[in-house]
Amino acid sequence: MPELGWAGLRRIAMASLALALIGIGAGALALTAGEAPLQRIAQKGRAFAPGAVALKVGESVEIVNDDGDLVHHAYIEHPDFNFDTGEQIPGSRIVVTFPAKGSFTVLCGIHPKMKLAVTVK
Repeated sequence: MPELGWAGLRRIAMASLALALIGIGAGALALTAGEAPLQRIAQKGRAFAPGAVALKVGESVEIVNDDGDLVHHAYIEHPDFNFDTGEQIPGSRIVVTFPAKGSFTVLCGIHPKMKLAVTVK
C-alpha cells in the first residue's frame, strides 16, 4: 500500500471535513424547513404521559404503547376530527396529525380512566 504523505492526508482530511459540513448544513436545513418535531405521548401504567399537550393546526403527536404487558386503544370522537388506533400492542406507535382547531380528548377504549387533553390553536 503506497504512503499518502502529507498532501494525501491533507486532501483526505479536507474531503472529510467538507462532507461533515454538508451533513451538518443539511440537518440544519431539515430542522428549519421541515415540520415541527413530533410530541411523544406515552401510554404506561394506564395513563397518557404527558396528560395534556398544546399543538398548532397540522402538528402531530406520536402515541406509543410503553406498557410491557397492556394493550391500549386510543381514539377521539369529535364533530371536527375523529381517529381510532385500534388495539395497540406493547411497543407499537402511531402518529396522529390534528387538522383542525379545537379542544380534543383522547381516550383509551380499554382503560376508561385514561385521558389526554389536546388543545389545537
